[in-house]
Amino acid sequence: MNDRSYNVLIIEDDFRVAEINRHFIEQSPDFEVIKTCHLGKDALEFLKSHSDQVDLVLLDAYIPDVLGLELLWEMRKEYRLIDIVMITAAKEVETIQEALKGGVFDYLIKPIEQARMQQMLSRFRQERVLLKDKTELSQDELDRQLNRKMRPEASIDLQDKLPKGIDRLTLEKVFKALQGATEAQTATGLSTQTGVSRSTARRYLEFLVTDGKVIAELDYGEVGRPERRYRLL
Repeated sequence: MNDRSYNVLIIEDDFRVAEINRHFIEQSPDFEVIKTCHLGKDALEFLKSHSDQVDLVLLDAYIPDVLGLELLWEMRKEYRLIDIVMITAAKEVETIQEALKGGVFDYLIKPIEQARMQQMLSRFRQERVLLKDKTELSQDELDRQLNRKMRPEASIDLQDKLPKGIDRLTLEKVFKALQGATEAQTATGLSTQTGVSRSTARRYLEFLVTDGKVIAELDYGEVGRPERRYRLL
């Protein structure tokens, strides 16, 4: 059990977006927004005297007085123990690559869905709980944290308490199809791969989203209604 709140610093120039993010964060147990800054200089000034109180920073890539990536590297140099999540509309591969090289904990593309924010916070909490009071990690523990392991344990865990209408074998089949995919999948695509109906595939995929194992993203395409695509978290 966590005995303290995780303190979050939001760096976002859009007041409305900052308030939405604050609301999302504070819907999650154990998290509290202790400061919102709309300029980079204000964030750095706050960190000078409060860095020991900050566990997580939510950083926009577009800040009026400084590039978000420049601010990322500045914080990485001065405050190496603080985790940073980029929350931005920037989808350019170059921006994403630099952020990943800067060691961001996660990269969320606006507009953010509350479920995606909660998944990120849940993973953050799990990592902090795992590392608390530990001096060493086994390779297996480390692999799970780095998400580099094919996770048969995850599929087994999903079967412990299944709601009505969710069959163990079908769930395993859908989950394994996602594990083997190289890109996000639609319900139609998973239906073809697994041999279940599209509505059944959609129901099982949404269950996996609710369980926190899968994330759903909207693909607006060129025409027509947006389509939900699913991938492992």
